[in-house]
Amino acid sequence: MKKSILLFLFTLACWILYAQEYPKVIIPGDYADPSIVRDGSDYYMTHSPFYYAPGFLIWHSRDLINWKPVCRALSTWEGSAMAPDLIKYKNRFYIYYPSAGTNWVTWADDIKGPWSEPVDLKVSGIDPGHIFDENGNRYLYVNEGEVVRLTDDGLATIGEKKAVYAGWEYPKSWDTECMCLESPKLNYRDGYYYMTSAQGGTAGPATSHMVVSARSKNVMGPWENSPYNPIVHTYSATDNWWSKGHGTLIDDVNGNWWIIYHAYAKGYHTLGRQTLLEPIEWTKDGWYRTKPTATPIQTDKLIKYGLHLSDDFEGPELGIQWTFWKEYAPQALTFKQRTLWIDAKGTTPADGRLLLTTAEDRNYETQVEINVGKENIAGLILYYREKAYAGIVSDGKKFTIYQNADKKIDLPNTLGKRFTVRLQNQGNNVRIMVSKDTKTWTTLIENMDVSQLHHNNYYGFFALRIGLLSAGKGSAGFSQFRYKNAIPQEKDMSAYLMVFHKDETHGLYMAISRDGYTFTALNDGEPVIAGDTIAWQRGIRDPHIFRGPDGAFYLAMTDLRVFAQRDGYQDTEWERDGREYGWGNNRGLVLMKSWDLINWKRTNIRFDKLSAGLSEIGCVWAPEVAYDDKNGRLMIYFTMRFKNEANKLYYVYVNDEFDKIETLPQILFEYPSEKVSAIDGDITNLNINLDLYASDIRKRQAHPYLYGVEVSAGEPHNKCFTSS
Repeated sequence: MKKSILLFLFTLACWILYAQEYPKVIIPGDYADPSIVRDGSDYYMTHSPFYYAPGFLIWHSRDLINWKPVCRALSTWEGSAMAPDLIKYKNRFYIYYPSAGTNWVTWADDIKGPWSEPVDLKVSGIDPGHIFDENGNRYLYVNEGEVVRLTDDGLATIGEKKAVYAGWEYPKSWDTECMCLESPKLNYRDGYYYMTSAQGGTAGPATSHMVVSARSKNVMGPWENSPYNPIVHTYSATDNWWSKGHGTLIDDVNGNWWIIYHAYAKGYHTLGRQTLLEPIEWTKDGWYRTKPTATPIQTDKLIKYGLHLSDDFEGPELGIQWTFWKEYAPQALTFKQRTLWIDAKGTTPADGRLLLTTAEDRNYETQVEINVGKENIAGLILYYREKAYAGIVSDGKKFTIYQNADKKIDLPNTLGKRFTVRLQNQGNNVRIMVSKDTKTWTTLIENMDVSQLHHNNYYGFFALRIGLLSAGKGSAGFSQFRYKNAIPQEKDMSAYLMVFHKDETHGLYMAISRDGYTFTALNDGEPVIAGDTIAWQRGIRDPHIFRGPDGAFYLAMTDLRVFAQRDGYQDTEWERDGREYGWGNNRGLVLMKSWDLINWKRTNIRFDKLSAGLSEIGCVWAPEVAYDDKNGRLMIYFTMRFKNEANKLYYVYVNDEFDKIETLPQILFEYPSEKVSAIDGDITNLNINLDLYASDIRKRQAHPYLYGVEVSAGEPHNKCFTSS
């Protein structure tokens, strides 16, 4: 027993120790096309505003990880502005950005503003990148490897654009959108100009986007491609981040280098492209590449970071978290007694007046009290663009539920013109509730799928944002707007849930307890779910339930009815010869996911179908679910054997939807003797000092007689494992 515990803990400690910490999300939500500048020990960053006004939200940080908003640089511009370049040159800040078929620049002597009116540079192209040479001459790169010289003040161009860089030729077999050479961001270091560009397209396939690097001794080229390209790339749809690209390099006050870029969270295009950070190392031959670990800058942890989304509308100005859509109309707003009144326009969410804010979480809850004015239509919606939105609106007489722009249902409104709406978005499944007093709630719709409201279906590069709508005539009042991450905290818990099985029925049972000691079976002691309705072998065993970091419940079970012959499901005791395949000889698991323990999504996994090398599995059983927080992935570990050999513990990674195994089984633990079985493993967080633990392991290796156990770190069963 001591030996098995020590070996298993050693494996677990190595797994934790060597797991990668990066990439790290530094700004969650829709913050695409990051551009960053360092000003001494201060770092400033901005992103694409598109049609959201006011725009160019500028963030500030002292450690590159924790950020807080400073200001919005511009209130109006033409068209959809995207992919800016925020720079500082001779004590002045500049933002270069493309919009309406040309490139513009705005400047300020203080990062907090005021910022100048935009100046049209009268040069085409997108994704500008500013650089100056050793003589102080200024240049502006745009997409397709083109460059034009700027005047000394940076507010006009000199001459014509010139193409000087053709990009990096990636393998033709890669699944991308297009070549799309764009996003040139430039740095100078040790005699070289480095150009960091994007290729492959910015959305579409999970593997589309990438970051590539080139360098030159001259700001005008010629450019030499890096042997480490691509610097950043999503190689598989099983990656936690899709379409990684649009990178910018930055050095910190300690001389370390980092790359900041954007990416979609796997399966969550609705949240838009989030801002990520990875450390950079420089090679001996003068190139850069990412590395898995780094030492962050230490700063004051008492500072409150992030963007606070909830709002009591105390006025007199709109909070920094809000933007209009395709307009800037502060004159349409009135603040009165902690209520925001929004003058109406249009008739539907497609053309109505909108105030939008950016959702940050996969599982969130938002609500607002609404006061519908005379002949007004008001509501709380999730808005992508004119042809893609969902939510609820009311004229005071009926509720209209939009499942999308072209799909809606009408329900009677018995609450009148003043009511509160609560919207829960749990992994792109939406529940809408209404209340008169915020104590008693009525659910109008649940399990409304909004997962398809994103760029790959509706274009634009936007995100599904929370919106306050005022349409029709008059105005609508909004008060007590709230937003929160809806993952329950320990203080919110009120009971313990236990899942178990019985051989009599091979069904799933549940029991509940208030104290963790005394449990009461649910459903009058009958199965909550009958095993013969969900399992391939008509029965389940070994259920294990786990609450994931997203707040959802993940349930894994052995797909097996031990008494199938007795119960008339098959003619023999086991489906295959027990002398060859051993006890049970099942080959699958049942996976289920739920947000509320009532509505479940189920998938049956056959491990022998994952690979030809697994065709002779003897048995798969006793699964448990865990979350690898270093790699950001759900993991299932279980007992498995081939034919009638000894059992070993294996693990696989599974997708967030809990319906697809993403890796082949890898050994988690096995005994040194091939004749000894290891079954029914359990992982727990030890919360130990790994340095002290490693020291203790070395002592045990050196003096096994002191501990009564022998450990040989060189044997295969003790190898640390990592995930690529």
